[in-house]
Amino acid sequence: MLIKLRKIQKQCSPPIRSSFKIILLIISITHSSTIFAESISYIQAEQSILKDSYSTQASQAFQQAAQLEADAVKGLGLPRIDLNVRAYAFHNEVDIPLNSFKNNLEQTLSQGINDRIDQVNLPPNISDPLKEGLNQTIHSGVGLFPDSANVVLEDQVIRPTVSVLMPLYTGGLTSSAKEIAKINAQRSQLTTKQQQDIQRFEIIQAYFNTQLQKQLLNSSHSNFKAMQIHYSNALKLEQQGFISKGQRMQFEVAKNNAERIEQNSDSNLKASLFQLNNLLQSSQITDLTTPLFVNSTQSQSLNTLLQTYKDQSSLIRKMQMDTQLANANVKVQSAAKKPNLFAFGEYSLDEKQNWIVGVVARYNLFSGVDKNKNIQAAELQRYASELLTERTKQEIENIIYKSYSEITSAQRSQQLIQQNMQAAQENLRIQTLSFKEDMGTATQVIDAQNALSGLKSEMALNAYKYVISLATLLQSHGSIDQFQNYVNQSQTYYIR
Repeated sequence: MLIKLRKIQKQCSPPIRSSFKIILLIISITHSSTIFAESISYIQAEQSILKDSYSTQASQAFQQAAQLEADAVKGLGLPRIDLNVRAYAFHNEVDIPLNSFKNNLEQTLSQGINDRIDQVNLPPNISDPLKEGLNQTIHSGVGLFPDSANVVLEDQVIRPTVSVLMPLYTGGLTSSAKEIAKINAQRSQLTTKQQQDIQRFEIIQAYFNTQLQKQLLNSSHSNFKAMQIHYSNALKLEQQGFISKGQRMQFEVAKNNAERIEQNSDSNLKASLFQLNNLLQSSQITDLTTPLFVNSTQSQSLNTLLQTYKDQSSLIRKMQMDTQLANANVKVQSAAKKPNLFAFGEYSLDEKQNWIVGVVARYNLFSGVDKNKNIQAAELQRYASELLTERTKQEIENIIYKSYSEITSAQRSQQLIQQNMQAAQENLRIQTLSFKEDMGTATQVIDAQNALSGLKSEMALNAYKYVISLATLLQSHGSIDQFQNYVNQSQTYYIR
């Protein structure tokens, strides 16, 4: 269409071309706003925030990290095998005393010579001088050796080895570490679900608050238009002399007040729309297709909700896992008091092929840490976790009871407001006719009009109260993911 208009513009005279430029500009602006404006239902908004929000991506990353940590420790208790390479050089200089060596050598040689001479059976006059001479020679020869020797040892070694270390008994520390990692992974899954529930509640607040502001704006706009009509009629009646200036000014004041309320409602709607777009990481959402609603009946009884929330609530299940973690910590602290037993082995990969195997038992006698007090502290933490869980259950039960009561109250109020709406419309019609026939006052007409507008706003506020109370109830119960089922439930009154 824009291309055709531009072709026609080229064929026209300059004055007409200017007019065509204005028309093209208006059409372009309208066309752009049509393209970029988006409508969204509540279900689409919920799916969007659960898929693309920063909180969702962060919680998923934490969950994956916890699962990886649990998978990482599954092999605890298996043998640890290491490849070691030792490369070293050494220099060692030692002074070795030789006195005892020299004495032993001299005695050994002398004894050997004497034994040989005795075996020859020489006469004593010959053997004795011979022995003495030889012993003196040996003594002189040994004396040539120094009294000490300086020895220097140097070498460079590269020695590859394979070592194995296997825990045989750790007092329960290995199994406790695996248990803690497994509980943390399961707890992380609950944290993700809890985060999703929080986001559902946030989008319910933002989405239906925007719908509320739309209804309040519609109500104030209708009231302003009605006051304009009343004011216009009052001007005509004043000109015809049927009412006084004071009566006409009452309508003028009412019209101005209605305009001020409309402007405030428009500002509130823009703020709520900005918040919704920001939450959904968008800037183009302007139309919401899921209206405010009030279900006529409750799908679950209060007793059923109070009995089943313990198995549904992510918060309660997380706190129960916190107690399990505290109990595992008690086992860890108890394991610190028990001995440890390890098997080890090492095999050299060089040409010597040396090896060693053995068992190591270790029992700590003193470390400066009072292990008994650590165990007592861990037991107290477990006890405190159990108490906090019970206290949280009390608070959740209070919220469930209060929210259920507010839902019931909103349902009853909806029926009464509908009845009052019909009465208010009829009252406005009567007061308007009475004023025209000079049988009523301007104040009565204004009050009747404000009463009707107030009921429209009250109906929207009551529906919003119902929606938020329902969301609070379902979140406390742990089933807020079922909220969208209530949107499309039968016997539901929609505020359009």
